[in-house]
Amino acid sequence: MGRHTIDDVVEAAGRLFGERGFHGTSMRDLGAELGLLGSSLYSHIGSKQELLIAVIEKGSRFFEAAAGAAEGTPGSGADRVAAFVGGHLDVVLDHRDEVRTFLNEARFLEPEERAGAVALRDRYEERLRALLREGIEDGSFSADLDVPLASISILSILNTVERWHRDDGRLDRAGLAEALTTRVLALLQ
Repeated sequence: MGRHTIDDVVEAAGRLFGERGFHGTSMRDLGAELGLLGSSLYSHIGSKQELLIAVIEKGSRFFEAAAGAAEGTPGSGADRVAAFVGGHLDVVLDHRDEVRTFLNEARFLEPEERAGAVALRDRYEERLRALLREGIEDGSFSADLDVPLASISILSILNTVERWHRDDGRLDRAGLAEALTTRVLALLQ
């Protein structure tokens, strides 16, 4: 048995929560994944809920970094939304376990922690909405665009990609990004 850091524990928890769900993963499962006794995990973390929070926060950081990169993209609002789409896809495809946990498992948090996870999602969605408003202002998008509906629609499309996209499928990542970006931008006209 090697020594494990909290980052190792959070990474393993993300993998198992992503594969099996929060309730489908026991501390014993996590211990087995790391080569530890389940009780040894408590030297790293106070509870399974704390691990879920840590995985959700990790997923949020990936999305926030992608949003920051999109916001820094030169050009029009449409250029920044295109960058947002590409960045979101990269997060979804590169961090599937954390993404599944971020999107699907927060409902198992206690109410106060769940509210914090919802706030993380809301903050990310607001960053997309700001890009959409920029696109309206610069003429990239329709002046009567329903920004809340558009942002929910875009995120709904992008968040399902991890369920159906295969790296060896008909579209490689670049082709997928191009196809989805084209469709998203068409929705905004």
